[in-house]
Amino acid sequence: MEVEEERQLVREAQAGSGAAMARLYSDHWRSAYRAAYLVVHDAAAAEDIAQDGFLAAVGALDRFDRRRPFGPWLHRIVVNRALDWARREALRRRVDGADSVFEPLPPPEEIGGEMIAALKELPAEQRAVVVLRHLLEYTPGEIAEMLELPRGTVNSRLRRGLDRLRAVAEPEPVEGQR
Repeated sequence: MEVEEERQLVREAQAGSGAAMARLYSDHWRSAYRAAYLVVHDAAAAEDIAQDGFLAAVGALDRFDRRRPFGPWLHRIVVNRALDWARREALRRRVDGADSVFEPLPPPEEIGGEMIAALKELPAEQRAVVVLRHLLEYTPGEIAEMLELPRGTVNSRLRRGLDRLRAVAEPEPVEGQR
């Protein structure tokens, strides 16, 4: 979607147009769901998080700065909600030791199962910045702004996450081989 076309849709949605909001939803749903799924690895939770993110965006649309793109603003909302969910889920698992009752959907086709498995090994905070940077292609500065973190924190989480991914991806050397 062209930037000006998106700005017009946001203006119309801010004025109460259901059709404009539906268009924004249809244009951004897949990427919002994908961002949530890649952070939480739970299909049902990702769908709830993405929908909740859209509802929050609609509720805050009057405060949205139309000079900025809608997608990154929505991703910020969705990823923050996904991080909150991941923290709650980790706490819940520590408390009761139970696994999620939902089976995750297969990973998005463009991302291999090995990558999904490796991402699962990362803490949620590192996973979020790796997903935003390398799968959704935001800059570290944009990620810092989206997550309301210092840029240095984003860079260190990104570096630690990539180091962990590299360690998972590289096989351990076998004794006697080098």
